[in-house]
Amino acid sequence: MADGIKKRFSDALDLPGDIVLNLPRVTITGSIAVFIENHRGIVEYASDRVRINTGAGALIVKGEDLLIKSLVADEVTIEGQLKSIEFED
Repeated sequence: MADGIKKRFSDALDLPGDIVLNLPRVTITGSIAVFIENHRGIVEYASDRVRINTGAGALIVKGEDLLIKSLVADEVTIEGQLKSIEFED
C-alpha cells in the first residue's frame, strides 16, 4: 500500500522513481560494464556471477571474468564480459 502511494506521489510531482521508491538505477555500457546505484550490498561474488541486494529484490549479473571495479556506499561498478542481468524476487 505504501509503495502505491509513493508511486502516485512520484508520478504527480514528476520525481524520479528510483529516488522516491528506493529502486536501483542500472546503467549498462555495452556488454563490458554495469553501474548500479542505490543498492543495499553485495550478497554473492564470483567471476561468473554477482548478486546484489536492492530495494526491488536481488539483481543478478552473470558473465565471464566479472570484476568489481569500484564499490562505494550505494554504488557499484562491475566490469567483464556481461551475459545477462536479471531481477530475482
